[in-house]
Amino acid sequence: AASRLMQIGVTVFERGWLSSNNVLIQGEASTALVDSGYCTHATQTLALVQEALKQRPLDLLLNTHLHSDHCGGNAALQSVFTQLTTLVPPGQATAVEHWDPVALTHEPTGQTCPAFSIQGVMIPGQTIRLGDALWEVHAAKGHDPHSIVLFEPNSRVLISADALWENGFGVVFPELEGIDAFDEVADTLLLIKALNPLIVIPGHGAVFENVESALQRAHSRLDQFVKSPDKHRRHALKVLIKFKLLEWQSVSYQDLLIWYANTPYIASIEKRKISPEPNNLDLSLNSLIDDLTRSGALRLEGDRILDA
Repeated sequence: AASRLMQIGVTVFERGWLSSNNVLIQGEASTALVDSGYCTHATQTLALVQEALKQRPLDLLLNTHLHSDHCGGNAALQSVFTQLTTLVPPGQATAVEHWDPVALTHEPTGQTCPAFSIQGVMIPGQTIRLGDALWEVHAAKGHDPHSIVLFEPNSRVLISADALWENGFGVVFPELEGIDAFDEVADTLLLIKALNPLIVIPGHGAVFENVESALQRAHSRLDQFVKSPDKHRRHALKVLIKFKLLEWQSVSYQDLLIWYANTPYIASIEKRKISPEPNNLDLSLNSLIDDLTRSGALRLEGDRILDA
């Protein structure tokens, strides 16, 4: 995989769970970065890109979708690479231009993303030159209704974002908002199968080549969620808690409870009102903490909850 990626000028910065992977593509004429990670890791993202580019500028920045863990480094990159052109999928371009962190889901999910500017959009069905190769832009609804994936047909490399990981796919956020989207996840998995990639660069986790097995695992996971939407909602709650804990690293139970009670997206998933006083939520939060502790995603030290 590494040699095939090098042939098309691709360097993958595999990041921790809080930040998405960053994909740097260099060619004779230009350089491009796909996804910029979460804002708390923006300094590291910038350092990785500058080290790889040496003295070259970064010409193009693309976001597969606008969840905060994929575009949180945009502002930092734009502040250094002043001639940078930034492109996003078309669905939320207006929300970026008028900077609406609610429409972008950053505020409702209790996450942070510094404001950034854009210079254009990537339309599904188009091709775009990244480095020396032409990459196809494909719509990849499901995890996010506006998400795209990028495919280079000669090397058969797919940048899949959160549409396909080696062991699953990202939380299907439209389902949490009462919008049927499991069928769109299935459609996107069928698209990936039809593209028949040899190498997949996922939004999170290592680059992988056994695509057929990954697709089988994704379909199995999707079937579980279709049969039990409650299982998907509970999974989403645990992801949101873990994501915030990755940012905090350590938090008191009381502070976590207050955040849990007052985060709009969590209230929506639980089909309750936002609670300024976190009454009657101890039971549900403690149940989620127990699950995350058993899975090794966090650990407890007295009254404090620590990332693990």
